[in-house]
Amino acid sequence: MAIELAQVYTDFAGLGALKAKARKDRESALDEVARQFESLFTQMMLRSMRDASFGGGLGEGRNTAFYRDMYDQQLAVEMSRQRGLGLAEVIKRQLGGTAPGAAHGRDLASYRSQPIVATPRGGTPDEPVATDSLGGAGSARADKMSAALDGTPEGFLATLLPAAEQAAGKLGLPPEALLAQAALETGWGRHVMQRPDGGSSHNLFGIKADSRWQGERVTVTTLEYKDGVALKTRADFRAYDSWQASFDDYVRFIQDNPRYAEALRSTADSGRYFDELQRAGYATDPAYARKIRRILGSEPLRSAALEITGGAKG
Repeated sequence: MAIELAQVYTDFAGLGALKAKARKDRESALDEVARQFESLFTQMMLRSMRDASFGGGLGEGRNTAFYRDMYDQQLAVEMSRQRGLGLAEVIKRQLGGTAPGAAHGRDLASYRSQPIVATPRGGTPDEPVATDSLGGAGSARADKMSAALDGTPEGFLATLLPAAEQAAGKLGLPPEALLAQAALETGWGRHVMQRPDGGSSHNLFGIKADSRWQGERVTVTTLEYKDGVALKTRADFRAYDSWQASFDDYVRFIQDNPRYAEALRSTADSGRYFDELQRAGYATDPAYARKIRRILGSEPLRSAALEITGGAKG
């Protein structure tokens, strides 16, 4: 019988059963262990968000904080039982397992040879309509540039690498820098903003649609930080017909906006580029640049960097 993740955060019996299962059958228990760890990370994130708020509202007291903590802990369990934050797959790989759909190879050569499955709007990953690899050109390349992302870092890199290389060349950045930024904005492609009909907006960089934007747009609920506090708000974002169009617009957006001039002068150092981008107001998240640097140091992006540069020079 499969071990179920604890349904309630106080379900220590469920956690004990999972520990026993892990001792007997390590591989089959990895999924649940990874989700438990993700639940703990989610709790830490929620606690940090609570700590960042001013609190102290009318009627709040010690009991209010106690019950709010209980709510947050249960919320973390529920989130991890559903789609979660995408951390479980990463944690599973770190524990020695293989995430669903993950490629065996870790360099860009394997990413280029990995087949990409395109999914029509309203379709499912089990009903592919076209298969291609990164060696294709012409219409095949165009199809791939609007193909659905499979939600894994490997599939994300395989699909977006050609467009990232082209855009990064125009900015003077390494391709993995743009891939890291897009990974942060979309959760490795799992949370790309959707059109009202369920189709993808293909917006990889969270660029908003202000009065200057004449193209399609989508309206979604997003988190904005004000004085270090995350607040939910509704905002309009740009929508594109393909991933390539998203990269192209990002290049124009950065190059045509004078406030990003210092960032463009810093492209020799990816970390400094994102620091300057954040300083210029690209994102309201005070940890935006630090989060991108963390992704740049992750295993898929490290392998990508080695392949692009030809490996370490002796």
